[in-house]
Amino acid sequence: MRSVYIEELGQHVGSEVLIQGWLYNKRSSGKVRFVLVRDGTGLVQGVVTPTADPAAFALADSLPQEASLRMGGTVRAEPRAPGGFEVTVTHLEPVHIPTAPFPIGLKEHGPGFLMDHRHLWIRSRRQTPILRLRDAVLWAIRSFFHERRFVATEAPVLVGTAVEGTTTLFPLDYFGTPAYLSQSGQLYLEATCAALGKVYWIGPVFRAEKSKTRRHLTEFWMAEAEQAFLDHEGNLALQEDLVRYVVESVVAERPRDLDELERDSSLLRREVAEPFARVTYHEAVALVQAAGVAMEVGDDFGAPAEDALSQHFGRPVFVERFPAAIKPFYMKRDPGRPDLALCADLIAPEGYGEIIGGSQRVDREEELLAQLREAGLPEEPYRWYLDLRRWGAVPHSGFGLGVERTVQWIAGIPHIREAIPFPRTLDRLYP
Repeated sequence: MRSVYIEELGQHVGSEVLIQGWLYNKRSSGKVRFVLVRDGTGLVQGVVTPTADPAAFALADSLPQEASLRMGGTVRAEPRAPGGFEVTVTHLEPVHIPTAPFPIGLKEHGPGFLMDHRHLWIRSRRQTPILRLRDAVLWAIRSFFHERRFVATEAPVLVGTAVEGTTTLFPLDYFGTPAYLSQSGQLYLEATCAALGKVYWIGPVFRAEKSKTRRHLTEFWMAEAEQAFLDHEGNLALQEDLVRYVVESVVAERPRDLDELERDSSLLRREVAEPFARVTYHEAVALVQAAGVAMEVGDDFGAPAEDALSQHFGRPVFVERFPAAIKPFYMKRDPGRPDLALCADLIAPEGYGEIIGGSQRVDREEELLAQLREAGLPEEPYRWYLDLRRWGAVPHSGFGLGVERTVQWIAGIPHIREAIPFPRTLDRLYP
């Protein structure tokens, strides 16, 4: 028998195959046993009868949930079965039989219990499609940048300088020197962009925010990009192209996973079909206030404000030109309104919040020095960053896309903790 993956069964109808996986569930109907097997690519139902293989029939009665096994038989189309195919079993061989009942039964469990058993919960019928969608999102991001001739690079996780202030940093001792877990790779991407022109990286970042919302993690993954000779308008166009590319790629590549999650892929297509909406910060505040959400000019957008904008537009919306006073020191000011920064946040539809933050960067030494001082930050730790403005400075822009929030939106899941294999939150460091 040829060993195949469950997602390939459509290519082997009428043929004998070998499936290697784990027992997800089983049931009986008279003299027929049905075993539901998963292998990481999907689920398939095996039909076991005493006439086909008496030993397999007896074994099907005794195998517990999550026993690993090899199952051989003939593939046939069956629209009523999970995945649309089933296997008429002629061979069933255990690889490992658990010695205790699997802790996560096929019933409802509380989120605390499931998070304590996250290492086992990721095997479930709901979690595996989410993690496959995450993989598709990451591949789509890389494919987009590769097609645009961006160079993949890296940024350090251990850093000595803050990107967005010191209040949300995780400090650590680096052989006697104060250091931090990085909030963003942006400053280092600006350096590599001056060497390579167009660069990106995908990696973990850390924010020590004491937030317990469904949109926050303390460790998450960012896809960040920087491009030389790119202004604010070009930056927004690049972000819009990326998000549309990612959504369309995932919808085309993983329709079965979206169906498994009961996610409306036609809605996702419609949300990115038209040009994204665009409003200024001040226009957005007025819209939020009109929706009855408390917010004042000078406030950043919280979840209720983002939800109001999301509901108003029904598609992704850029909120641009924030007050410079509430944004990081590295953002270039609007020449016509020096109190505003040339920046934007991209808010996803359906209440999934901000998925991208980006800006045109300060490209002149004197401007950067002035804005460092205005932010009350010391010059010495940023000496290398200032060097980028002393030799060959050019207009440049970049952004960071939150991978988990993007997965959360595309998968249509209510809480960000399901969008990453092992989430780290304010009260979660296990497993």
